[in-house]
Order: sequence, then C-alpha cells, then structure tokens
Amino acid sequence: MVNEMEFEKPVFELKKKIAELKEFTKKSDVDLSSEIDKLEARLEKLEQDIYENMKPWERVQVARHPNRPTTLDYISYLFTDFLEMHGDRLYGDDEAIVSGIAKFHGVPVTIIGHQRGKDTKENIRRNFGMPHPEGYRKALRLMKQAEKFGRPIICFIDTKGAYPGKAAEERGQSEAIARNLFEMAGFTVPIICIVIGEGGSGGALALGIGDHIHMLENSTYSVISPEGAAALLWKDSTQAKKAAESMKITAPDLKELGIIDEIITEVKGGAHKDVETQAGYIEQVLKDSLQSLIPQSPENLLSLRYEKYKKMGKYTVLNEYIGVNS
Repeated sequence: MVNEMEFEKPVFELKKKIAELKEFTKKSDVDLSSEIDKLEARLEKLEQDIYENMKPWERVQVARHPNRPTTLDYISYLFTDFLEMHGDRLYGDDEAIVSGIAKFHGVPVTIIGHQRGKDTKENIRRNFGMPHPEGYRKALRLMKQAEKFGRPIICFIDTKGAYPGKAAEERGQSEAIARNLFEMAGFTVPIICIVIGEGGSGGALALGIGDHIHMLENSTYSVISPEGAAALLWKDSTQAKKAAESMKITAPDLKELGIIDEIITEVKGGAHKDVETQAGYIEQVLKDSLQSLIPQSPENLLSLRYEKYKKMGKYTVLNEYIGVNS
C-alpha cells in the first residue's frame, strides 16, 4: 500500500483481506457475506483502537504524511474569491509561503500559510515548505496591509522550520522571524493561527503569534524536530521516537500546557483520508473564533493577547537560597 505507515499495517492488511473476499464472492457462487460482515466489524474496532490511541511518534508520522492537505488545499474549500499576492518588495517572492486576500462567509480576510509540495518537482519549487527571509517579509507585508484595512488575519502553519541555508542567513533569516514576532504581537486586528501539519521551530512561530491558536489533532508544534532533539540529547537522531515521547509536541499535550486554545478533530486516520470533511471541521472552529474576536475593540484585543502569552509556562520561585555558600 502506497504511503502506508508502520502502525497502520494491521488495518491495511485486514482491508486487503476483505477486498479479496468480496472479489472472490463476485466471481464465484460461494456466499461469504457473513464472514465479510465479521471482518468489517473487526476492522471498525481495529481502526478505533489504533487511531484513537495514537502515540506521539505516530502522530508525527501522520503530520508528515506526503498526502496531508496543505494550505492551498484548505483555501479551496474554506474561502471564496482568493487572490494570491506575491513578493516582499525587498528581494523576491518565496513560494514556501502562500499569502493573499479572500472572503470567509462574506467577511474579507487575509490568509497566510506555509506551503509544501505534493511531489518532488513542486517540493523543490517550494523549498519543501521551509521559508527564506523573503517569505516571512512577504507575510509581514500582507499582515500590515490587513491592519491598514481592518481585515482579520488567518495563518496556516505547516513547516519543518525556516530554511537553514547560507543564503537565508545572509539575507537575515533570524531578523525576519524576530520582526514578525514583534509586529504580530502589536497588530490590532484578530489573528487566528492553525497548525495543520508540522509546526517546527522559529519557522512556525513566525506565523504563530495570534489571539487564538488551534491545532489539528494529529499535528505537532515544537521548538525542534524529534530527530534534532535526539541528536542533541543522545547524539543519535535514530532516537527520534524516544524524543517525541518526552517533548510534549502533540496537540493534547499542548492543550494541557495552555499553549493552544483548541484541538480540531481529525477524520479517522488523518486529514489526508477526507480533505473535504476535514475542511468542514476547520471551518466551524474558524467561524467560532471570528465571531468571538471581531466584536473586540483594538485595545481589548491587545490586552487579551498580552494576558494570553503572559500566562504561558509554569514556574516556581524559591524564597530561600538552597546550598549556596557565603
């Protein structure tokens, strides 16, 4: 089975067996309907057991699935009158970032998102969804335009990270990311961020400062990839599965930690199984967020955003110095 993930093998094997029995029934006079019914019931239970009890590393695999819907896929289902805009007016256009204006249920919005490719040729063109500085500066240009015209900003996050190459560093990668963080914190229009795949490092955070942060159920959001963390901690990138278990990078973990606002349910097996249904789940969350944020005054939006990020993280304060020699 193409793009079959390791933990899904029992599901695909059972589906194959059911398909073979159905084909045999068509070509012969033998009635195997009762056996097929039993296997289908078993399949339903197996899918429930596997997909409703996924481990962190399995969620990482789903988030990286080559057929996982991208920003442009969701734009086609969720918005009307989309007009893509290009270029940062400083250096060039970065196709790893898609940006433009559209309407959501008749409301004008600005859309910005990471964009991966669907095949090798497109991945090369879009740099595998890893933006250069001009990508983040294009995003910022569109955000400033949204601020000027009072349009809500909707960001779709899906990147392994910002491009770490020499050319990106020469053109100011770190400054571009930091500038986006600084500017997004102060915009007076609603900002809604949705992690739809991988949310990796500063490359994801550069589009991730918002009033509401949502994540698809099988997405990840972290300061470093599991492979990168494993290489740092154990000098062995093959320990990525172990790292994923301890990093708290999945939507349930981040919801518990107060980093994200809402987990968006995924269709059984992952968003790539049924893009249209998945878009419907996102649509409802977007609708609720906009209805909550649009009535807020600019001053209140800034105040709520400040309080949101101020509350993130947990810490304790020691009243006494312990084990310090005078």
